[in-house]
Amino acid sequence: MTSTAALPAEATAPPEQGRDPHARRFGLPIATCLVMGNIIGGGIFLLPASVAPFGTISLVAFAVLTLGAIALALVFGRLAHRHPQTGGPYVYARAAFGDFAGFLAAWSYWITSWVSNAALAVASVGYLCVLFPAIGAHKWSMCLAALAMQWLPALANLAGTRYVGAVQLVATVLKFAPLMLVAVGGLFFFDPANLGPFQATGQSPAGALSASAAILLFSYLGVESAAVSAGEVRDPARNVGRATILGTAGAAVVYLLGTLSVFGLVAHEKLVTSEAPFTDAVNAMFGGTWGGTLVACAAVISMAGALNGWTLLSAQTPYAAAKDGLFPRAFEKKRRGVPVVGVAVTTSLASALTVYNYTAGSAGVFEILVLVTTFTATVPYLLSTAAQIYFLLSGQGERVHGGRLARDGALAVLAFGFSMWLVAGSGYAAVYQGVLFLFAGVAVYAVMAARRQRTAA
Repeated sequence: MTSTAALPAEATAPPEQGRDPHARRFGLPIATCLVMGNIIGGGIFLLPASVAPFGTISLVAFAVLTLGAIALALVFGRLAHRHPQTGGPYVYARAAFGDFAGFLAAWSYWITSWVSNAALAVASVGYLCVLFPAIGAHKWSMCLAALAMQWLPALANLAGTRYVGAVQLVATVLKFAPLMLVAVGGLFFFDPANLGPFQATGQSPAGALSASAAILLFSYLGVESAAVSAGEVRDPARNVGRATILGTAGAAVVYLLGTLSVFGLVAHEKLVTSEAPFTDAVNAMFGGTWGGTLVACAAVISMAGALNGWTLLSAQTPYAAAKDGLFPRAFEKKRRGVPVVGVAVTTSLASALTVYNYTAGSAGVFEILVLVTTFTATVPYLLSTAAQIYFLLSGQGERVHGGRLARDGALAVLAFGFSMWLVAGSGYAAVYQGVLFLFAGVAVYAVMAARRQRTAA
């Protein structure tokens, strides 16, 4: 079922990027910031309280997940070295298994990106209300704030890749300062008495480990960020893999140290019921109540940076698929290094979902859609790791370095297992509804494939 179709040739800079001063290819630092910024959104600010009920065994679960995420990052690095084109998982799945698998990777990733953007924007409103209480006075002021959080990053994207990179770098630096303050500075105020029991539930160690891992599983979504934007990265065969590994490792350090510090700063019985664990941690370090403002600022900046990066990614995969005739041709339109139609359409869909969330007065449907993305996000991971296994076992010398066969094989199997764990952790409802979303994409694929066949004839 191997496809012989040509892959998009973007290993070198597109011609418009050489002329347009607003388009600039990302170097290693910006690509690394893209990965780190997209992995760490706003969830980290509630993460310690979410896993505290299980006890400190959740830190063990985090360590295990970190190994799986790094294995996945290494696999993406190897794949990007051989296929340094925009599209990431779409490119790898199509190269290994043909157009249909590539389309499923692109379709599921696209659904994930715009629904997740809406969720991020809605979640950011809670932090904005801490800084500007007037926003929370009415649902429409909150809706407008959520829309602003979506469209400001979209405008940065439409201005060109030069500005996307600048925003990503600034946002990453600003949000990591307070996070590292707690992650590293908190270790100097660490009190082991606050840790609480190793197991705080009546479950077996394996049960507690799995239960806490289910909450933490999706903390590393975004490891593919540099691979998806490979066409906008300078020397992608070299820098995409490095950025993926450095970004994932950097996020892992912040996650692990930050969670450990909060566990040691806030008493376990208080942490279990905390609605702002990082705020409580800062207050425990320095006293007073100013920690809430600091954490709210960091959270808003963190989410803005994540929205900036995810907005670019949401347009890159449809762009790569459109170049091969598997998405509508409008998504192929690029200006200033950015697929402008993809950015506009994706942001509009996320905005419509946001307005619906505030208009309907019920979070039911919105929560279901967000839950679905926990499944759809893992489909490209499974297809990518399966592609690497296929390349290894099929003996394709142009894609696999013979001397690294054993190492790459072990990493691919570990990453595939990690991806399967992500699917299992998303729950029966998410898998069921996510499969329905994938089947809806089959009809779209049928239309696009028929159109491409008519054009070829």
